[in-house]
Amino acid sequence: MQYLKKAFRSQQVNEGQDETVSETVTRILADVRARGMAAVRDYSRRFDNFDPPSFRLSRNELDAIGAEVPEAVKADLAFAQAQIRNFAEAQRRTLRDLEYEPYPGIILGHKNIPIESVACYVPGGRYPLIASAHMGIITARVAEVGRVIAFTPPTGGRPHAATITAMDMAGADEIYLIGGAHALAAAAYGTEEIASVNMLVGPGNAYVAEAKRQLFGRVGVDLFAGPTEVLIIADDSADAEMVAVDLLGQAEHGPDSPAVLITTSRTLGLDLIVEIERQLLTLETAEVAGRAWRDHGEIILVGDHAEAVRVADEIASEHVQILTRNADYYLDNMRNYGAIFLGEMTNVAYGDKVIGTNHVLPTQGAARYTGGLWVGKFIKTCTYQRVTEAGASAMIGEYGSRLCALESLAGHKRQNDLRVERFGNREPSAWRLGREPVE
Repeated sequence: MQYLKKAFRSQQVNEGQDETVSETVTRILADVRARGMAAVRDYSRRFDNFDPPSFRLSRNELDAIGAEVPEAVKADLAFAQAQIRNFAEAQRRTLRDLEYEPYPGIILGHKNIPIESVACYVPGGRYPLIASAHMGIITARVAEVGRVIAFTPPTGGRPHAATITAMDMAGADEIYLIGGAHALAAAAYGTEEIASVNMLVGPGNAYVAEAKRQLFGRVGVDLFAGPTEVLIIADDSADAEMVAVDLLGQAEHGPDSPAVLITTSRTLGLDLIVEIERQLLTLETAEVAGRAWRDHGEIILVGDHAEAVRVADEIASEHVQILTRNADYYLDNMRNYGAIFLGEMTNVAYGDKVIGTNHVLPTQGAARYTGGLWVGKFIKTCTYQRVTEAGASAMIGEYGSRLCALESLAGHKRQNDLRVERFGNREPSAWRLGREPVE
C-alpha cells in the first residue's frame, strides 16, 4: 500500500473542537430540561434569530407553505418518496414474527413491535437536506410508529418551503421549526408544548450529533453520524473525470468530509490529482469541496483487489463506490461499509436523494458494527415464552436449578425448584423418553 496523496489531520485540533462542542451541548440540554420552552425560545433567538408565536406549524401554515412550492417540485418529491417508501416496505416484509417449539410443550417466539414515538431531525445549515425528511419520516411510517414528529431549523428566519412540504408529504404528525441541540432536548425531555418521544433519528451538525450521544439511554437513537464520507475503489477501467466528479460530489458536504480513492492503477491515481484541480476551477461549491479534498482527501495505491478489500474494510467508509471491471467481487467480499454503489451507472448521490435506499448511514468507522437507518431500527424484536406441558416445565426446572446453584443464586434456584415440585409428577414417563427437540 502506498499513499499518492495523504490526508492532513490535526488530532489535537479535533479533540479541542470536540471538547468545546460537548461542553456547549451539555449546557443546552440541562437548560432545556430545567426551563422547557423558555430555553428553547432563547436558543432559537440566539442561533436562528427566530421567535415565532408557536414553533409548531399549523395545518393552515403547512398549506400556505405548500402553495409556494411548484407542482413540478412536488412531483419530484413524490417520486423520491415513493422509492424510499417502496424499499422500506420491502424491508419490512423481511421482518417476521416467530414461534417454534424446541421441545413438546415449550413454546418460544418473538414479536416485532414498532416503537411508540419518534422525532425525525431534518438539517438546514449549509444546504437544505430535504431528502432527510423522506429517510426518517417515511421509514418510521412504514414501520408503523404511532407518533412521528419532525424538527428542522428555519432558513433566514422563515420556513424552507420545499423542506417543510417534503416533511408534510412524508406524513409527519407534528412539524416544528426548531433546529440544533435544543430541538433534540425538547423532543427527548418534553416541554409544556412538545410531548417527549422514545427515539431520535436523522443527521445533523456536530452539535446535533453530540446531543444524540448525550441523550442516548434516555431515548434511543439511530446512530451517531459524523461528517459525510466517500470511498471509491477503482482499477484501470475507470476514468479520472468520473472518479473526480464522484469524490467532489460528496466532499462538498463540508470541509471535514473525507474523500478517498483506493486504486490498483498508479496512472489513475496521478491523473486524479490533476483532474480534481481542473474541476475545482468551475465547481460552484469549490470553496468547501476543495478544502475537504486538501485536508481529508487521500489516494491509496494497492497491489491487487484483495488488498483493496482489506484497506477498505479498515477504513469502513460511510459510502463505498466501486468502479472496477468486477464490481461483484467487492459486494461478495467487503464487510465494513454503510452503503455500497456498484458500477459506473450508479453513484452516491442516487442513494442520497432518490433511488430508494436510506442515506442515514454510519460514519467514522461505525460501519464495523452497525448498518444505517432502516425500517428495522424503528421496531423492537421482543421475545416471549410459554410452557404448556407439566413434564416440560419440570425438565427445564431441573436444568435451571442446577445452573442457578452453580451461580449461587438461591432465589433463582427456588423458582426452578418450585416448578419441579409442582409439575414433576404430572406427566407419564413417556413424555421424558420422547423429549426430543422439534425440527
